[in-house]
Amino acid sequence: MTTEQLEELFFSNGYDKIPSNLPEFVFYCHRELQGVNVMQVIDYRQGLYISEDQYFHLKEKIIDFFRQKGEKEVHVMSLILCTDSQKARKLCLVESFCWIIDTMADRLIIHESQVSDFYGWKGILEDYLYTLACRPKETAVKEPQMAVYTNKWDRQKIGRLPTVNIILVAVNVILFLICTFTGDLLYNKGALSVMYIVEDKAYYRAISSMFLHWDMGHLFSNMIVLYYVGEIVERRVGHIPYAALYFLSGLAGNLFSMGYELLSGKYYLGEHIISVGASGAVFGVEGALLLLVLMHHGRLESMTMGRVAFAVAFSLYCGFTSTNVNNAAHVGGVLMGFAAAAVICLIFSHGRMRKDKNL
Repeated sequence: MTTEQLEELFFSNGYDKIPSNLPEFVFYCHRELQGVNVMQVIDYRQGLYISEDQYFHLKEKIIDFFRQKGEKEVHVMSLILCTDSQKARKLCLVESFCWIIDTMADRLIIHESQVSDFYGWKGILEDYLYTLACRPKETAVKEPQMAVYTNKWDRQKIGRLPTVNIILVAVNVILFLICTFTGDLLYNKGALSVMYIVEDKAYYRAISSMFLHWDMGHLFSNMIVLYYVGEIVERRVGHIPYAALYFLSGLAGNLFSMGYELLSGKYYLGEHIISVGASGAVFGVEGALLLLVLMHHGRLESMTMGRVAFAVAFSLYCGFTSTNVNNAAHVGGVLMGFAAAAVICLIFSHGRMRKDKNL
């Protein structure tokens, strides 16, 4: 990666360049709802060396610069460009908001003592660096070296896979295949109904029903959305938060479904609704994506606010205008997904801002 490529990436994400008299230090800023975000780029490739005191003094100057302009919240992330990660690591170990970019290998290095994300920039940088790494090199290399190069980036690609999302899709598909050979066995044991919950105390059905589908079309429509949308959400919020968001959305969808059956009086009239499907959880993932796009000022990767909002609204509309569709589960799922994503972002933002104030 070159400084010009990094600058282009900042510009494409709405950041402005701050003039500086120091060629080894470049600053980019962007006004967010919660304050100003500043990306400080330090070029360690030309024999530069700064002490810890100099580093923190420079960071304080940046914060003071914006506070003098009336900004109360100023959040600074440092990016150190280097070819020797061990040299840069010594500086990063004393600072939570400091990442390393190895420009020779085109990879982002984040140590355990550093924050895991900064307003989505971890994913943005990793995606861009991965794209650069996969470009064909202009100079020829020997065959053994090419093999090592390919294997290296294959391992990095695998490390970036949305593991939880892949597992969820696989479990849904496997259980559907089992259902095709066992008939109604799993449906009888795992489908959701207020009757089973109230009379049999089978509370587990609120979870098991999330992984069952009536037919191939039902499975395909849910899994195709989950595969593409879930990948984006998981890479943004992390594996464990994504898993929690998925299950909470599915559970909320089922609770809304049961609540609708009780409030509408259908249960007391003997009209027991039996439902299965991951729709509540899938709508929750869509609701989370809607929140993430909103947090990124209407654009996240290839997604825009209008496109995501239309997709959610159209999916809900199709449900309400179709028969034998559990619309209550869809509404409960999308609301929980949006709320869960907001809580995840709030927790991360609060923890990050608290550390920033301790600098």
